[in-house]
Amino acid sequence: MQVSRYGFGAAPIGNLFSAVDDDTARAAVDAAYEAGFRLFDTAPHYGLGLSERRLGAALAERPRDSYTLSTKVGRLLVPSSDGGRDDQGFDVPADVRRVWDFSRDGVRRSLEESLERLGLDTVDVVLIHDPDDHWEQAVSEAYPALAELRDQGVVKAVGVGMNQAGMLASFVRETEVDVVMLAGRYTLLDQSGAGELLPLCEERGVSVLAAGVFNSGLLATHEPSGTYDYAPASEPLLARARRIASVCERHEVTLPQAALAFPLRHPVVASVVVGARSAGEVIRNAALVADSVPEALWADLVAEELIPA
Repeated sequence: MQVSRYGFGAAPIGNLFSAVDDDTARAAVDAAYEAGFRLFDTAPHYGLGLSERRLGAALAERPRDSYTLSTKVGRLLVPSSDGGRDDQGFDVPADVRRVWDFSRDGVRRSLEESLERLGLDTVDVVLIHDPDDHWEQAVSEAYPALAELRDQGVVKAVGVGMNQAGMLASFVRETEVDVVMLAGRYTLLDQSGAGELLPLCEERGVSVLAAGVFNSGLLATHEPSGTYDYAPASEPLLARARRIASVCERHEVTLPQAALAFPLRHPVVASVVVGARSAGEVIRNAALVADSVPEALWADLVAEELIPA
């Protein structure tokens, strides 16, 4: 498959952290498509299915062969009578709840329900989502179930998406995944994915989708502030981000512009997936990636030991 160098992450239109209305969510997807983003990523986890419903509706009038769509398995959504609001970061009513399930039947059921929410007959990529505490079932049941669907032509590619590099490397070694989504572990501030995972992917012919390139916010603005991996950023991290921003300024590059460009320097990174909750955010991101980053910037960051050679 061919994917665009930048993809649209649909967690924010699932009301991540705060709510957006249907029109705003639709406008974000439309803006991404018009900007040339042709990879769209979602999951049942995002907004308890809201992200999938909104993304499917927004893409419904687009030619199906004009974009690549990925969703995830591992969390089933089951009815809940507890009431209240979701407690996992999404501003949505908790009318369903998540149940971990990496079994063969659970994977098939999850995909069927995702297709129903998306309003589609098929998706292109299916990722095993956050199996950190479920390695045995994920590798022995979830992966074989997805590989069977791939062999049958139901999906085009299968893989795993996580916020850590170690277990992703285990999947690459022990299975025949096509792709991994690495969130937050190959960024300007964290290159832990480069130690084992990325060379292994290069050796095995596995593509990488880089997500979380702003590390949840610290790299999203030129003046570093906010959170790092969804927690308040420590002073050493803030200081390091400020040093990187200072080097960027010498080359007339902003910190978020460099953060978006950095992962694509590695040959196995096929696309950088960037979340957005509005058309304005998409347009700003598209403007950042439209301008090239001079190679001299990376040389200076290496020289100052801010990124590895």
